Amino acid sequence: MTQTILETHLDLPNKRSGKVRDLYDVTLDNGEDALLIVATDRISAFDVVLSNGLPGKGVVLTQISKFWFDLFAGEVAHHLLSTDVADVPGLDDEQRSQLAGRIMLCKRTEVVPIECIARGYITGSGWKDYQASGAVCGIVLPDGLRNADRLQEPLFTPSTKAKTGHDENISFEQGVKLVGRDLMDWLSVTTLELYTKARDYALQRGIILADTKFEFGLLPGADEPLLIDEIFTPDSSRFWPADEWQPGGEQPSFDKQIVRNYLETVVAAGEWDKTPPGPLLPDEVVENSIARYREAYRLLAGSELEF
Repeated sequence: MTQTILETHLDLPNKRSGKVRDLYDVTLDNGEDALLIVATDRISAFDVVLSNGLPGKGVVLTQISKFWFDLFAGEVAHHLLSTDVADVPGLDDEQRSQLAGRIMLCKRTEVVPIECIARGYITGSGWKDYQASGAVCGIVLPDGLRNADRLQEPLFTPSTKAKTGHDENISFEQGVKLVGRDLMDWLSVTTLELYTKARDYALQRGIILADTKFEFGLLPGADEPLLIDEIFTPDSSRFWPADEWQPGGEQPSFDKQIVRNYLETVVAAGEWDKTPPGPLLPDEVVENSIARYREAYRLLAGSELEF
């Protein structure tokens, strides 16, 4: 069985950790400053990192991102330099073996403080906003939409990037006040173009890409951002099986839905209150969940991941 990597301890500077990824600063052999992103197998739900992870999840996330970066080569500038552990300085053989398939070496950028969200279907927080106001991020939508309905045109619905807790949906004009109109116009156009192309590609392969989120970053002195972080993964997007889509309720998905459903039963039983530490996931939940991630890769790339 694939080794589960929940945390890393590399002899590299400036380690910082998110819910899933560990980040380090590195200096490449050519003297270029870069960012090392390690996708661990940690999994979070309800903003809590759980006690055990999904073996190989970080590999799947990294390889899906690499697939999309390769597919969109020439479409938009991005930060990915390499996914080869041999290109990471300062690692020993054991570390290279552990990290194979789960690293991205990237250009180091200043992150644009806007989470760029594209919605092709009404669901999630957008559905909640629509129920309350008939609009999403200030964009008024037609009456009578159902949960998971396809929108006539995809929406650009930005949010603020929160350092802790949930991001907050904002209007386009609120985004303008944060980063300026020219940059917001560019973010909107680029986000919707990328989403539309990926949505159409995925649908041909049996996956509905309901929504997704991007991050962008700026190199020193540059005017146009780079696409950064992960793209079109089950952790940054909603993937639904196209042949099971039925508007009017929640949809089955290729993400951690199985984990969330299990945890809701634990909460209902009074055994957890959605605060740290998270409970251990049973083997069956772990195995079924990672199988869904792997299936998403297989459908998109047309091949199996070997690990």
